[in-house]
Amino acid sequence: MNSKELENKLDQMGLLVDQVKAWAETTPDKPFFYYGEEDRTLTYGEFNGLANCMANNFRSMGVGKGDRVSLFLKNPLVTTLSMYGLWKIGAVFCPINFLYQGRLLSYQINDTRPKLLITESGREPILNQIKSEIEDLPVVIHLPKRDEHDYREDEANLKLNASFKQTLLAELLSGDRSNPDVKVNYWDTANIVYTSGTTGPPKGVVQSYRWLQNYCYYGTKMLHPDDVVYCDLPLYHIGGAFALVGRAAWRGCTVAVWDRFSPADFWNRIKISGGSYCLLLDVMMPRLLQPDPGPDDRDNTLNRVHMQPLPEYHHRFAERFGIDFVNVGYGATEFGYACAAIIDESGEEKWTPEPFRKGYTKQEVVDVAAELGLPIVLGDGEIKKGFMGRACMFHELAILGEHDEKLAPGEYGQIAMRNRLPSVLLDEYLNRPEATAEVFQNLWFHTGDGAYQDEEGIFYFVDRMGGFIRVRGENISSFQVEDVINAHPDVSVCAAFPVPAAEGLEDDIVVYVVPTPDKPLTEKALADWIKTEMPRYMQPKHIRFVDALPETPTHKVEKYKLKEMFLSEK
Repeated sequence: MNSKELENKLDQMGLLVDQVKAWAETTPDKPFFYYGEEDRTLTYGEFNGLANCMANNFRSMGVGKGDRVSLFLKNPLVTTLSMYGLWKIGAVFCPINFLYQGRLLSYQINDTRPKLLITESGREPILNQIKSEIEDLPVVIHLPKRDEHDYREDEANLKLNASFKQTLLAELLSGDRSNPDVKVNYWDTANIVYTSGTTGPPKGVVQSYRWLQNYCYYGTKMLHPDDVVYCDLPLYHIGGAFALVGRAAWRGCTVAVWDRFSPADFWNRIKISGGSYCLLLDVMMPRLLQPDPGPDDRDNTLNRVHMQPLPEYHHRFAERFGIDFVNVGYGATEFGYACAAIIDESGEEKWTPEPFRKGYTKQEVVDVAAELGLPIVLGDGEIKKGFMGRACMFHELAILGEHDEKLAPGEYGQIAMRNRLPSVLLDEYLNRPEATAEVFQNLWFHTGDGAYQDEEGIFYFVDRMGGFIRVRGENISSFQVEDVINAHPDVSVCAAFPVPAAEGLEDDIVVYVVPTPDKPLTEKALADWIKTEMPRYMQPKHIRFVDALPETPTHKVEKYKLKEMFLSEK
């Protein structure tokens, strides 16, 4: 397919910022956003009107095209309204992990340098704590009412530092509901989303509206307007904000959203919302499998699931809960979606009972897959570990060797890619020209992921070549963990690394610490301090004290020796 044909596909898709407006005009009464925490539904017309209010009020506050606005929020309804409100005036959506605090939070705010910060009740002490470390900036704050689910009596009287210029979010939800009609182009910046850095601080990934097109294209094509997309993932990640909420809006579906994953309530939520598609992380699926099987396990509307990463028990999970298709792929904050495939779990059968079925028929799914060039494999057959599928049409993918030479099928190397259209990949790492140049060396974007390709063009993930640690669905860098712990006054230096978790395909974090001489630092004291500085998922599960870290002659820490020491304890 040539570049003109690819361009036409994205032109027909349109830009995400325009889709809610389009659906509000053609199907204003169709439910768009169902907020399960409050049993509240906003139609496309209602949602578009509220997003317009926010957009026009943002503009009256001096926010314009290209201005960055940071969101430090857990509430997904407020997040989604803010995101669309910002896009409507060409401003840039900059989400912050709502678990951040201390230096992790102040670093991202200072790096982004937003025109405005949007937050919510309960975060006042966290922001007050870092007030001296950040420049003055206006703050919009969501204060829940007594009848709203996130109202907390003990938070009602919390106050922001007086030097913060504060506006209540409720004030932005009234006023002019007309569409701002600010022109945005595919090359304009839509988002800055931070990813973990392996050798330095986290980097802000600058994403265009075409980046969004690429990331959402395949998933949007696989959705039917009658589908209900279920989302319990945080919206500071691309998975929740774009792969679920964004794709639903693009296709004119309903999206059903909860604040967080609940294994105890998951299937009840699917029943309430009629959810037919969702994204499940490896840490979720073992917990859903824990209860004993029951005769009505398949009596649900969920018929297609994206699994990330693909667990070896995918077929057992699908068979038990009546999932007909499992989607797999390969994506990241920098390049969106690059590989995709479909696993037909039920074969000639239809595991989703007919009364619960919605969306595409099995044959229609097969037809859409053929249109997209997606491989379909049977779930009860042998699927090699790391199966990611075939390269998507908007990227040229290759496996490169040490000198960026293309490797033959079956040879292990680094996944690299080139965009086949402008602005498909990230535009840059914010404020990091050297890092941007390095990752794009030799005209290839280097992912830092190790893989191989077979003779049929199927890609298989092997490992992360950088210092990534995967915990509770989050990518963490060892640098982040070390940077925070090294700030403790009684720590001289430390080294963090992953070990396989006891359950699932993810990691536990181990840290070896060299205390400052003559300081009586204990494991409990350090662990208690870490709890005040790091979100829970980033906190080391194992802490060890040593007199010195093993080093190479050039003073690089030999973490493999530390890992051997730790594993030998078992």
